[in-house]
Amino acid sequence: MSYEIIKWNRLTEDEKKSSIQRPVIESSGEQALIISRIFEAIESEGDEALRKYTRMYDGVEIEDFLMSEIEIESALSRVPGYLMQSIENAIENVKVFHQENYNTGNGVTEVKPGVNCQIIKRPIDNVGLYIPAGNNPLPSTAIMLGVPSSLARNKQSFMVSPPNKEGLVNDTIVAAARLSGIEKIFKVGGAQSIAAMAHGTESIPQADKIFGPGNSWVTKAKQMISTLGLTVSIDMPAGPTEVMIISDGSTNPKFIAYDLLSQAEHGTDSQVILISQNESFLEKVGIEIDKAIETISTREIAKVSMENSKLIFVDDLKEAFRISNNYAPEHLIINCQYAEDMLQEISSAGSVFLGEWSPESAGDYCSGTNHVLPTAGFASSYSGLSVDSFCKSISVQSLTREGLQSIGDDIINLAMSEGLEAHAKAVAVRIEE
Repeated sequence: MSYEIIKWNRLTEDEKKSSIQRPVIESSGEQALIISRIFEAIESEGDEALRKYTRMYDGVEIEDFLMSEIEIESALSRVPGYLMQSIENAIENVKVFHQENYNTGNGVTEVKPGVNCQIIKRPIDNVGLYIPAGNNPLPSTAIMLGVPSSLARNKQSFMVSPPNKEGLVNDTIVAAARLSGIEKIFKVGGAQSIAAMAHGTESIPQADKIFGPGNSWVTKAKQMISTLGLTVSIDMPAGPTEVMIISDGSTNPKFIAYDLLSQAEHGTDSQVILISQNESFLEKVGIEIDKAIETISTREIAKVSMENSKLIFVDDLKEAFRISNNYAPEHLIINCQYAEDMLQEISSAGSVFLGEWSPESAGDYCSGTNHVLPTAGFASSYSGLSVDSFCKSISVQSLTREGLQSIGDDIINLAMSEGLEAHAKAVAVRIEE
């Protein structure tokens, strides 16, 4: 395959935008219509509709969606011991990171004498977790959702995942979910599972918030929830995966080639972009991609995905960071000398990987950070998952008489400027007492 090197500064502004435009998901109108029908059916028919759509889209009959303890224990027994150990190690790393992150910033702040404010956190009551299980079942996603939910201590945390042809959830997903603290596992996936968590059925509870990445159907279904008048929120719009790499050419081009392919193999709609000020390095990476792609079992998917790949030549790395911040990638690898010093240049990215020994794969599995991240440019306003995502933040204030007096005039002035006299008098009557 020949990889064109785009000369960035020779492009017009329109050409720059189009050159890194993400792949368009086709048939979105038809997709929205079908998903609307799924939501309506789930709302009116509950589990019976779930069975119909599971039969239609997954090709399997499911009588009881909740996995029994026998099924779960059987799945656990089929997972090799070494893999169970790796899952446990990854859970521990993720737990250590998120626990430390969760424990900071919860103290009381004295804004002025007698005016004390703080943020308290309370777990969301019911959370529903979607774990993909199509061509590549993702036990790592069960870890990334299960661990922070367990740390947040949600009252009810349950998981849905598409069943395989035997009508069961993938064994390794079950193992990762159970070890991460998820008790209830439902054998259903796709848009129908999102509808079930949004409305609730006879067997599946209604969630207050729905988490997890998925294909375009799952993503569209999650986005449509806000149009239905339900008090159900979602974590973020998480669609096809993507990676952007900024490299000064100081590393092994083979490293870069496999970093690009590690995202390309996820699906044909994945996008990978490499930016460098070293044109000969870009050419070397292109050669290494062609060699590497023939060595991986997912080559057919990766080859299609690589058709959306971009190798971009820029005059300097400052231009590369401008492109990156505008694109707001899900994953950003800074594979340069002194990469840590360049972190200050980043304003929008889902997760950042610094230096040649920090492959994106580390964040996907075991480094400790979360791999459920905003895609499609939403990293400009959304954050990756953390324990905070599974909680509600509630602001609290406690004022003394002296404290209220110290800010009373300001409150009254602002309230009156808005024409809200009762607001002002609620303060004035206290001060005048």
